[in-house]
Amino acid sequence: MIQNKKLPTGGLLLAGIAALAYYKYSKMSSEEKENLVGDLKAKGQKLYDEYMPEQYKHLFSKKTTDSGTASANSHFGEGNAYSS
Repeated sequence: MIQNKKLPTGGLLLAGIAALAYYKYSKMSSEEKENLVGDLKAKGQKLYDEYMPEQYKHLFSKKTTDSGTASANSHFGEGNAYSS
């Protein structure tokens, strides 16, 4: 039987890119890390707002109470037996 002697390079390449990204992130200052995370969150919110259909946005949006804060009410079963 003929064996395939070609080495898998995709996984090795992906691991190398991940290691380089981790190294670069670990060398950043805390201010640079905060800016990076803030930019990613802003870009994610922009993509969500632009491409998510309106009919599905309510499934992923945070529920708010009258005071404007997020609600911790459970929607499983008849009513909420747990207090928060």
